[in-house]
Amino acid sequence: MSGFIKNTKLIRPTIFIILLFLILASALLFVAVFPHEFRSTMRPEDAAARSSWFRPFRPVKPYKVLHVMSYHSPWKWTDDQILGFQAATKELDLDWRVMQMDTKRRSEEAYRKRIASQVKEAIDRWKPDLVFTGDDDAQRYVTADYVNTKIPFVFCAVNADPADYGFVGSSNITGVREEMHYVAAVSLIKKLAPSVRRIVMVSDNGPMWPPMIERMKETIASCTEIEIVGYDIFDTFEQFKAAVLEYQGRVDAIGFFGIFEFLGPEGQNVPMEEVLRWFQAHNKLPDFSFWQDRVDKGTLCAVTVSGY
Repeated sequence: MSGFIKNTKLIRPTIFIILLFLILASALLFVAVFPHEFRSTMRPEDAAARSSWFRPFRPVKPYKVLHVMSYHSPWKWTDDQILGFQAATKELDLDWRVMQMDTKRRSEEAYRKRIASQVKEAIDRWKPDLVFTGDDDAQRYVTADYVNTKIPFVFCAVNADPADYGFVGSSNITGVREEMHYVAAVSLIKKLAPSVRRIVMVSDNGPMWPPMIERMKETIASCTEIEIVGYDIFDTFEQFKAAVLEYQGRVDAIGFFGIFEFLGPEGQNVPMEEVLRWFQAHNKLPDFSFWQDRVDKGTLCAVTVSGY
């Protein structure tokens, strides 16, 4: 028995040497069969391709992003929103799609619900990785139905309190509000027309304007050099025109909120461009607003917010 143990100890180093030899032989055989895997004469294009192995991870498929415009394009306000978002995400591989609700030019409730249904059908069918929604109508008629769902939503240019749509505390929705420069705008019109004292603010009956009016009332209270004599809301273009003519000689300046949803004689929305053309032809008072597109169409001045 003791002799057997001694012989085993002598055999073990031999077995180890044999195994090491077999491993080396196998490695040499692999190199002989697949020599191209170990050559250093790699073409530049091959090197470039292989270097991509060490680049940051990118998904195999692009991220799907759906942008829902409350309003329409072309229009600087809505176009700037998507341009700004695209500029901020230019390093990402995105598959973009855009849907326009067009509610500034068609404000009837039946239409809003119908177009919102089409948007939600597209979301449920396409299943985007992110939905980017602009302005209040998209939130009211679309985003609010996806609170605490799996699809992430990002909103912008919202005038109402996000709590009104159920967004506060939600697990999948975030965004930014649209905050106007009320004091700065009033200060600017006062600087351009120092005699301005009494100002009237006018608007159409869009649901996004009352929250803005309330915020203006709160912030403008510090401006003791002027007086806001009224916040007048009109349903029709005829009501607006009659009021503008009556303002002449009664106030010193006119400020604008929304002027998109004044109804014409056939019940259709009168285009903003037509409203401003009439206004410029019949108004003699200095006027101001909060968006650049109004100034581009003849309004005297604005301290603006940017959609970008």
